[in-house]
Amino acid sequence: MKVPSKDQSLRNLQIGGELYGKVKVPGDKSISHRALLFGAIAKGKTIIEGLLPAEDPLSTAECLRSMGVTISPIKKGGIVEVNGVGLNGLKEPQDILNCGNSGTTMRLIMGLLAGQEGRNFILTGDKSLRNRPMKRVGQPLKIMGAKVSGRCGGDFAPLSVTGNKLRGAVIGTPVASAQIKSAILLASLNAEGSTTVIEPARSRDHSERMLKAFGANLEVGGEMGRHITVSPGNDLKGQSIIVPGDISSAAFWLVAGSIIPGSELIIENVGLNPTRTGILDVLEEMEANIKLINKRDVAGEPVGDIEVSYQNQLKPFNLDGDIIPRLVDEIPILSVAACFCRGISKIKGANELRVKETDRLAVMARQLKRMGAKVDEHQDGLTIYGGNDLKGCELDSEDDHRVAMSLAIASIMANSNSTLRRSEAAAISYPDFWSDLNRLQQKN
Repeated sequence: MKVPSKDQSLRNLQIGGELYGKVKVPGDKSISHRALLFGAIAKGKTIIEGLLPAEDPLSTAECLRSMGVTISPIKKGGIVEVNGVGLNGLKEPQDILNCGNSGTTMRLIMGLLAGQEGRNFILTGDKSLRNRPMKRVGQPLKIMGAKVSGRCGGDFAPLSVTGNKLRGAVIGTPVASAQIKSAILLASLNAEGSTTVIEPARSRDHSERMLKAFGANLEVGGEMGRHITVSPGNDLKGQSIIVPGDISSAAFWLVAGSIIPGSELIIENVGLNPTRTGILDVLEEMEANIKLINKRDVAGEPVGDIEVSYQNQLKPFNLDGDIIPRLVDEIPILSVAACFCRGISKIKGANELRVKETDRLAVMARQLKRMGAKVDEHQDGLTIYGGNDLKGCELDSEDDHRVAMSLAIASIMANSNSTLRRSEAAAISYPDFWSDLNRLQQKN
């Protein structure tokens, strides 16, 4: 990620103006990563339409290219072709694999490389990624026979992965994390014997859906689909994939349309995978004006358009338990929504937010307090008291893309203009966010 000039880093945020019109959010980031990774180890060609051309998937693509996978240039609106090398065809790279700021890239590639026998790999990333926990992936992989080491007992990058002969296992993950689950499933493709992953709660299931489509012998069972079993032996075969719009990116417009007076928006072509739609459940609980239209299935994933319009009297919400994995990335923007509810909203069980690109619980509490919001921070969540007017001030994304976009929406509802430092962080998942906001914002 390029370091912006000082002038680029500081963005002026204007108050007021309803949001009106139609918007297409970028391709789903989770699906984009997986399409590249599964295509790389499949036999034959994989064609990807709608892949997110943002920094995190670009990091995944560059790592795969370094290991001998041919991937066509990734451009906005373009078709991406991946020429797969098969399950054991990755080459030992000549240099360190740089995962940038992408935790998904690093964690999933750890699983991908664990069974590449006789080859050595080193993974690193930017300063933020080098301080995000990796033992939660490395430890389960070691149960299968993987050789993974790194700083602080293997918890932090740079990481060394030496490809080894793997054995199937039954592994209970410590947290409901699609990244941990997906890394184990990737490793299981090269293991001797079946592997079963058991999650404490169901996390997003894009890997399961896509692996089945690529031809993996995969079964989902147990209560709420928490037991996923892979039996190795089947080669993956290249596929044609259409990536739907990312509901995590749509969430900013869903909340903005709900809290900004006079707003009416249609967000088009949004992925509606039930393991990702917790945000819609919460907005329904808040009595927001939300309507799903044009629902359909695209390449095995449910998709639709979402209409949202301003609601003057939003109810507060309580988040805890199994819904957290279904909306963990949407909690920053939901904390903004809570400021405009008529009552107290509570978020619990969200410890995972402390090990994202930033400590998102601390950052959102810190930045919203600057704006005059009343927020209590807890170890596993936030308590947010609605009804307090927000004031314009100097804000800082602290280099977190979801924080940057959340604060942009909050600033529209402030009583005076704000500035946002490190606004360019939005490009991690939504390169056109600022131009879309400018287009949709109807100034009086």
